[in-house]
Amino acid sequence: MQLHTFSFTAMGTPCSLQLYAPDHAVAGRVARLVTSEIARLESKFSRYRADSLLSKINRIAEHGGSLRVDKETAGIIDYAIACFEQSEGLFDITSGILRRAWNFKSAQLPDQALVTELRSRIGLEKVEWDGTTLGFPLAGMELDLGGVVKEFAVDRAAAVCREQNTKHALVNLGGDINVVGCHFQGEPWQVAVSDPEQPSSPFYSLNVFKGALASSGDYARCVTINGRRYGHVLNPRTGWPVSCLSAVSVLSDFCVVAGSASTIAMLKEQDGKTWLRELGLPHVWMDTQGNRGGSLLDTPDQVSGMK
Repeated sequence: MQLHTFSFTAMGTPCSLQLYAPDHAVAGRVARLVTSEIARLESKFSRYRADSLLSKINRIAEHGGSLRVDKETAGIIDYAIACFEQSEGLFDITSGILRRAWNFKSAQLPDQALVTELRSRIGLEKVEWDGTTLGFPLAGMELDLGGVVKEFAVDRAAAVCREQNTKHALVNLGGDINVVGCHFQGEPWQVAVSDPEQPSSPFYSLNVFKGALASSGDYARCVTINGRRYGHVLNPRTGWPVSCLSAVSVLSDFCVVAGSASTIAMLKEQDGKTWLRELGLPHVWMDTQGNRGGSLLDTPDQVSGMK
């Protein structure tokens, strides 16, 4: 068995697939299936593509109306609703509309009147959902599945590897990772978590035998104005960036769970650390003051639980 590495771009981020296979032909076939599955999900749920299902949903939402969705989409909506409830309304797939106010490429803060107006169109509880049909009684709303779909794609890519009898692989979509078994020789994969203050450098590394790691942070897209950094993780209740935690990483069996947990912790601000501890998943965090903590730092042996 040899280790084969494939690099590609998907969902606007650099990605990679590492897998063990008897030869390059077998590895290439698995890689093509993996990238095809990721491309399928991107074309279906991208908000940047006019022909995507998500864009179709949002055209209906803009004017008010309803439509039936397929089983896969229904499962994603169900999961997003569960996260909405778990987070007491903070994890909200209708809050992406706030990007109309925030431009992280400019050096200007948004107009508060615009933020307030957009907030009136936020609230997953305003969307009608019966398990098969989405309804938008309030015109002008919008769904953004970016907080779920990339991590879902990581898990689907890992599932494709398993379906192809690939027992040793690592899928990485922009830092969101799913490990399918350890290295062929039995060693764990070494995974690094970026330092929010120096994104090119890790502030924590861990060994993972299997499972998934996902991270949320305010450093990937941010703007600094008058000495204050404003990140892209926006609180739907205020319309403004969170300001307590600057980075959170969570380990779980599934990347979609790890991703939503890290985002919810960010959104919970001061309560995020306690919420993570009570959730019980291995995690690490850094706050905006540079303090660091989490079960992975307190008790590193927890990583062996992923073996």
